[in-house]
Amino acid sequence: MKLFFRMLIFLMLIGCGPGRPASAAAQHYKVIVADGAGNEGEQITRDLEKRFAVYNRLFRFEGALPGPPLKVQVFLNTRLYDEYVSARLGETRPGAVYIHYNQREKRELVINRFSPEEAKALSYQAFIQYLRAFIPNPPAWMREGFAIYFNTLNFSPEGDLIYEENLSWLGTVKSLGLGAPSLKAILLADRHSIPENSQALSWAAVSFFLNSGNEDYFRSLVESFMLLSGTATAAENAETIANRIFLWSDAETMNRDYLSYLASRKTFPELMDEGQRAYAARDPVTAELAFYNALDQKPGHHAPYYYLGLLAYENNEFDLAEQYYLSSLECGADRALVSYALGINAAAAGRSKDAADFLRQAAEAAPERYRTKTEDLISRLK
Repeated sequence: MKLFFRMLIFLMLIGCGPGRPASAAAQHYKVIVADGAGNEGEQITRDLEKRFAVYNRLFRFEGALPGPPLKVQVFLNTRLYDEYVSARLGETRPGAVYIHYNQREKRELVINRFSPEEAKALSYQAFIQYLRAFIPNPPAWMREGFAIYFNTLNFSPEGDLIYEENLSWLGTVKSLGLGAPSLKAILLADRHSIPENSQALSWAAVSFFLNSGNEDYFRSLVESFMLLSGTATAAENAETIANRIFLWSDAETMNRDYLSYLASRKTFPELMDEGQRAYAARDPVTAELAFYNALDQKPGHHAPYYYLGLLAYENNEFDLAEQYYLSSLECGADRALVSYALGINAAAAGRSKDAADFLRQAAEAAPERYRTKTEDLISRLK
């Protein structure tokens, strides 16, 4: 887990958790539920305010919104949502869309509350509404890159903000190889030309500045936010930001660091594959590091917990292994597989009764796989 990824989790914990007063929720948003009643609007307002707080802890735009509260139209009916969006854009967009106008009072985020695409689209579009409320014409890389970066900022069923680093574009960026545009070209795309794969490249630039671990690069990015102008064009803002960043950092050196950073990043499947190969080769140090890094990327995924449980078991850390296995179950792992592992672990720890209980659970969950072998093991525990 890199620099800002850790920081983002911290920011959510200190200021954006559940229980925020309802009175504070009216500060930045005006939510209109077009075809429903009840407390739907209040819930959406609270959720958007929590997102706003996370965004602003990074961008730190000062003062009140430069205009009326951010307008949000909510539809509980897909047909009405499609009709509303199509009348304004000439086409519909799944889940949610931010519609930008020159007149501030007309700008709006439109949400199809019960669309299957709502959660993902809302995460992306809510950030764009936030940024363009302060800076109507931000550089393209900043608008798209941060929207993608925050696209995995969502809510648990309990109302807590949760975040998994978004690496969906990493493979695309890596596949471009040496023919990819330089970091400087990405930052100045509005001035020159928007490259192919602009979304992937925009995400890559943002990820590099936030997570490379180089504090000078991170500081240059944050300081550049203060230079954004609400009256400038996207090209003018892009040039101002690039000039500021490269005033203190050599462009060629930064580009080498950027390419090195991308080469060092691995996707969740790559990390799991690395960990599994190291586990099979009996290299527990490499395996453990890979599984921890995978867990950093997807803290709600069951697989890293399961393999960390195997490693703890082989190190005779039976209590720790059980904690990992149980966490794996909570995250949706195969109940039969993990129950069997829990049974073997409990047996090794000398807890015969618990071992038998876990083994019976494995047999009940998947009798075709585990009944015969668990019966044999249970008989030996007596």
